[in-house]
Amino acid sequence: MTILSKRTIAEVSRGYHQTFGLHALPITVSGEPWPSSGRRRPTQAGDSSTAQRSLAERLPTAVQTRAYSLQEALHWGEPYLFYPVPGLTSWVVALVDQHAVRGGLLGGVVRPQGQPLETSVQGLADQGIVLPAARRYVVRLPVWSAERIREAAMALEKTFYQISGWKPLLLEENRRKAAQQRQIAEAIEDRKKNGATAYPIDKERMLLSLIRAGDQNGARRVLNEMLGAMYLFSPKLAVLRARSIEMMGYLTRAAVEDSPLMEPLIERNHQWMQQLIGAPDFETLSHVLMRALDDFMQGIYAHGFNVYNPKVSRILDFIAQNYTKPIALAQIAAATDLSVFRVSHLVKQNTGKSVLQHIMQLRIQKARQLLERSSLNCSEIAYELGFCDQSYFIKHFKRLTGITPRRYRRAPSAPDPRATAPIGNG
Repeated sequence: MTILSKRTIAEVSRGYHQTFGLHALPITVSGEPWPSSGRRRPTQAGDSSTAQRSLAERLPTAVQTRAYSLQEALHWGEPYLFYPVPGLTSWVVALVDQHAVRGGLLGGVVRPQGQPLETSVQGLADQGIVLPAARRYVVRLPVWSAERIREAAMALEKTFYQISGWKPLLLEENRRKAAQQRQIAEAIEDRKKNGATAYPIDKERMLLSLIRAGDQNGARRVLNEMLGAMYLFSPKLAVLRARSIEMMGYLTRAAVEDSPLMEPLIERNHQWMQQLIGAPDFETLSHVLMRALDDFMQGIYAHGFNVYNPKVSRILDFIAQNYTKPIALAQIAAATDLSVFRVSHLVKQNTGKSVLQHIMQLRIQKARQLLERSSLNCSEIAYELGFCDQSYFIKHFKRLTGITPRRYRRAPSAPDPRATAPIGNG
């Protein structure tokens, strides 16, 4: 089990303080300060970090507020803003190693620009702090813009995970789920504004077209629009399950009709349908459907959409089943009863890509999934996908995606502005 060391916290807090003038305070999952976190003495005249913590920790609601905010940071997968008292803002970063929650980091307390000083003073007084002490505390707090608060929260999260080396897989999964739910909510609101209540059959055809074109982001967007329409049409879970299963059936049927050699997709579709049937709520159902779509698109690509030549389909099927192993043209030729020259010629002529390009694109697509959904390092992923060594894997990953595997894994999701919400989306 990975241990969060005092040295890591000290290093994170030091860099954070140098940039923003605030200290990071580690807390437990229950919202209590870590017994070993200690309190720093002010390093210079006017350094109020010790006084800030001391007063903030004495608030009757402090522990419960921090515990709730930490749970929200976990739920959204991003730093979370909260109000210790009216007129003051703080934020918390969830500390997660893979899927294990270890606690949180508080980023300090500031007074947002435009907030009247007396509002904060009275809020502290209502919590039992005597007025003179409350006023001294608020006056010494930095006054920050919303942009500065957002910057500090994101920097604290980035600094911690860079220094600790932890992989926050749980946060990444929750961030993807939250982004999907926001897109679905937006789709519902748009359809309400436009007065649209009927199920959008045209979206199914659009989804299929995007899948055929290999546009994963576009397909995800349309899927979320369809989920919003499905929910608006009928929010009953049984109906939503039926619609989802019907949609996956339509996509599979269309794929098989386009090329009968894509029948392996039927079995994969059956496995996802079992998960859709067992989804306990709409959020889980939406997430399962998104994962099913990603898998479906990989299957479509692996089998070569619109490839009618049976010999080419046999070649691509062999590649799809064996791309994680070292594959030589001679092996493909032997498995398909063709010559090496014939294999190369048929694949290039019918798909526009070489055999090696098909193998490499499948491997990199799988690598992206492993980087997103597993804790495997680059060396382990390279081994899993049949690359001869790690540097060769990194070279081709960067060539096809534009960034290194490390940067891909740590790439943040797009922000979405809100007042008190996950700061990375806020």
